Amino acid sequence: MHVKKGDKVIVISGKDKGKQGVVLEAYPKKDRVLVEGVNIVKKHAKPSQANPQGGIFDQEAAIHVSNVMIIDPKTGNPTRVGYQTVDGKKVRVAKKSGESLDK
Repeated sequence: MHVKKGDKVIVISGKDKGKQGVVLEAYPKKDRVLVEGVNIVKKHAKPSQANPQGGIFDQEAAIHVSNVMIIDPKTGNPTRVGYQTVDGKKVRVAKKSGESLDK
């Protein structure tokens, strides 16, 4: 997957197109990511020990990884991801600026 936890991404399609956020979780087996503040859904919760009141809560739902693009750290624009080997390690690089995306 071209996206990892902690990456800053922009949504490129769907109801939240144009929104930016940080990847909270990545699910590589399902090809989905959880992005902060994107794809907010209502969750109905029964009263429980932890939450005696119950109620309806807003929370993020996962979206498909093909609907997000990484934001280039140099320019701040969306960019595709390329790969290079540096010191025998595979490193992600931004196609637009050539900047490394991995710390």
